[in-house]
Amino acid sequence: MTTVVEAVAGALVGAGVRHVFGLVGGGNVLAVAAMTSAGLHYTAARHESGAVVMADAYHRVGGGVAVCTTTHGAGLTNALTPLAEAVKHRSGLVLVSGAPATGGPGAHDVDQVALLTSLGVEVEVLSPDGAEARTRAAVVRARAERRPVALLLPTDVSGAEVGVSPEAGSEPLGAAPPVTPDADRVMRIAAALATARRPLVVAGLGAWRAGAREVLEELGTRVGAFLATTVMGSGMFAGSPWSVGVCGGFSAPATARLIAEADVVVAFGASLDPFTLHGGRLIDPRATVVQVTLADTASSRADTVLRADAAATARALLAALGPATPGEPADHWRSRIGPDRLRALARGWHAEPFQDRSEPRRIDPRSLTRALVALLPRERTVVWDGGHFIAWPAQYWSVPDPHGLVFTGAAFQCIGLGFAGAVGAAVGRPDRVVVLATGDGGGLMGLPELETLVRTGVSALVVIYDDASYGFEEHMYLPRGADPATVRFSDTDFAGIARALGAEAVTVRAPEDLAIVERWTGHGRPGVLVLDCKLTGGVVAPFLEELIRGPAG
Repeated sequence: MTTVVEAVAGALVGAGVRHVFGLVGGGNVLAVAAMTSAGLHYTAARHESGAVVMADAYHRVGGGVAVCTTTHGAGLTNALTPLAEAVKHRSGLVLVSGAPATGGPGAHDVDQVALLTSLGVEVEVLSPDGAEARTRAAVVRARAERRPVALLLPTDVSGAEVGVSPEAGSEPLGAAPPVTPDADRVMRIAAALATARRPLVVAGLGAWRAGAREVLEELGTRVGAFLATTVMGSGMFAGSPWSVGVCGGFSAPATARLIAEADVVVAFGASLDPFTLHGGRLIDPRATVVQVTLADTASSRADTVLRADAAATARALLAALGPATPGEPADHWRSRIGPDRLRALARGWHAEPFQDRSEPRRIDPRSLTRALVALLPRERTVVWDGGHFIAWPAQYWSVPDPHGLVFTGAAFQCIGLGFAGAVGAAVGRPDRVVVLATGDGGGLMGLPELETLVRTGVSALVVIYDDASYGFEEHMYLPRGADPATVRFSDTDFAGIARALGAEAVTVRAPEDLAIVERWTGHGRPGVLVLDCKLTGGVVAPFLEELIRGPAG
């Protein structure tokens, strides 16, 4: 006899799933037992939200589709915030959750289908007939459509014997073919690029997911374009002499000045949201802006929107442009500004001077972040929690490619997911050392998963930007009359807490306190090292200063 949970576990393994993150309760404990018996690797989270974040981060770093699992009722409702984040980020994962019995909800049950559907999660309520086929199909959809899919296991179904299903094992596992661009629009865009004198190619996460790096670099060479990325596409053009860095609120001033000179901007797989456009300040109002996207919504700044795959569109543009005419004089950015001069012009934040506001027992966040650059492992996955502090690692720390950045909470504008994100990233890319940047507010929200990070035995450096406040709200809203007592707090001894949970830790008040990172590195970076960095107050990130000033115009 094969039970439903055994069929589900077998189907997950057969569909290529290798890892499960979860927290067990009565509604899913037997399902997890079936999964581990089938050979799936299981990481136990300390909170249901953490389990979802771990599966999301595992997907973001290139680990593939993972399973997260919760019990029904409160177990599922605890997971709703990171599920909303995964939906909005378009992360592929499968949620296996307990569910009320088929005879009707109990006193402590809620309408789980309605809750999940309202977030944009596709839902399948499993029954003995077709459980295996529906499970395999869920993995296919999560992988191909990059979305969370939920499988609900009613309590009276989990242990039932599966029925015979002619559909089982019949689902194709291949991805859907890429969406090709409209030929007429391709010709118009190609014509604009052919005559542009200062063209700019911007790549977002959608371009990375489409595998478009090489073809976009080829397109840039053909038209003489400079290359930029969104924050989520960070590292996509790492190593290119024609890369100017990040386009958006985290742009270095010199980079922003270059971007403002562009006369034709083609953005591939990027949302062109207000942050990427820097509140409307970044791109010249006279510039022609083309957006290549698969999203349903388009940027109001785009003059032309092409709903198509980024790589397919770049190849179509190359074909429309044809080969460069031999001997034809080039009149574009690259011909006028060589790579050496561009390197000088597109200098990053490291070249920008600032007045160090460190105090005797508190360190300027800019001095801290710059001092850490030389101490970070080269092959790293950088995980950010949300908050005001993100400006500092965004400005000073590079990543090897977009898989090397997990920006938790950005899509749903939430905080507290960083520690769990570090766990999923470490499991998904064990060849890279995790570097987590979190604030004191988000760090305390997600603190249970610091224990999980330590328990998993991975190598991770945790940098807590501790200004004893909700920095974003303090800088944005105190001038508008907010009560200081609601956003400021006394110091938290994160180093003491971390040591109690089994991590190595130190309180950082000056650059010399970072010597522990060198010692940790010298010993092979064993386990988790936590830096409780006590920050000088009142240092406002440039992106927030712009938000406080309001939109351009």
